[in-house]
Amino acid sequence: MTSFLLRGAFAALGLWLATLLIDGVRYDAPLTLLLAGLLLGVVNAIVRPLAVMLTLPLTLLTLGLFLLVINAAMVGLVAWLLPGLHVAGFWSALFAALVVWLVSLVGHALKSR
Repeated sequence: MTSFLLRGAFAALGLWLATLLIDGVRYDAPLTLLLAGLLLGVVNAIVRPLAVMLTLPLTLLTLGLFLLVINAAMVGLVAWLLPGLHVAGFWSALFAALVVWLVSLVGHALKSR
């Protein structure tokens, strides 16, 4: 449970940083970021594995680059499900997914020290 909450916090931090760096991503209230981080964790735990399995041939064909599209779709799904989070389009979702991934990577690396 603690690991899931920590992942949600890293995702929320990444989404907050994405709102600062990317024009097409914004939120209405700080609580929205926390909820978005937790919801992104749930979506990545439940929906993402199904999406990865269904698109495995395309992922293999693109040498794994299609996983970036799946990650952008997960951010877009969270924005669609959560009323206070707004993502302008595909490119905004893609760059937001990259920022969230990078923040999570750094956060987990620091946590494991």
